Amino acid sequence: MPLSSAPRIGFIGAGRLARCLAAGFARAGHPVTAVASRSPQSARELAQQVAPCRAVDDPQQVIDAADIVFLTVSDDSIGTVANTLRFDAEDAHSKALVHCSGASPVELLAPARKQGAATGGFHPLYLFGGSPADIERIAGCSVTIEAEGELEAALAALARAISCHPLTIPPGTRMRYHGAAHYAASFALCALSECVELWRALGFTEAESLRALLPMLAGTIETARDKGLAGALAGPVSRGDAGVVEKQLALFETMGGDHAALYALLTRRAVALARQRAKPPASLDAIEAAVEASLARSLQQVQASSKP
Repeated sequence: MPLSSAPRIGFIGAGRLARCLAAGFARAGHPVTAVASRSPQSARELAQQVAPCRAVDDPQQVIDAADIVFLTVSDDSIGTVANTLRFDAEDAHSKALVHCSGASPVELLAPARKQGAATGGFHPLYLFGGSPADIERIAGCSVTIEAEGELEAALAALARAISCHPLTIPPGTRMRYHGAAHYAASFALCALSECVELWRALGFTEAESLRALLPMLAGTIETARDKGLAGALAGPVSRGDAGVVEKQLALFETMGGDHAALYALLTRRAVALARQRAKPPASLDAIEAAVEASLARSLQQVQASSKP
């Protein structure tokens, strides 16, 4: 597709992701021309943020006013919205429809492709908070792109324009990619939530727990950046303290629920990381045996509790 060197950009959807991308593109000198949203107020607010962008009532107007249109709606709405859009036969070859989902296939945009438009995926690996700070914080993040030809080059240029690193993935792999990414985002929050829950019994509030934990998490991330995952591993597994692991597993088993199972499964991954070191602790086999025994007991408890 022959894309302009300075393509006009439009958004269908005006949520957190759209607000950050639109502001970033506009700051980098890329014209954001139109935005539509199921919430007219949200569309107006985004348009005011990147004036002279227009807030329009009909998503079709965004197609008519832009060269690259980012579809920033919920995953469940991507296919539905794509089916409503029409591309003029004369200029469809110079337009593109791009969704920003990490999990949904680009094939959902097939109606646009069949009309002659290029289609692709543009997924920032970032947790959008919805504040203006997102525009600064997204710098240095990666954007995963799935597209071909000139559109791939154009999307990579847009990623670099907002100081992000373009990544590419092969077609049909988005679900694995997106599911795996949860471990560095939502699941990291879930791990913190588990700690907060366990610490409540010690009298700590969530705010007090996070004040203590977040600096440690930040240090862990920086150490991983410097030394890699295996090199950054700390705690009883990294030291080979089998006795500590066994006692912690036993403690969590007495608490019921899935506390012991979660701890054991994550410890299993920690053992795998420790084995990657040049000199892994000699007691890793003992730790692994304790983990597997605890998991077996946890499974038995679940099965027993499920019987009528």
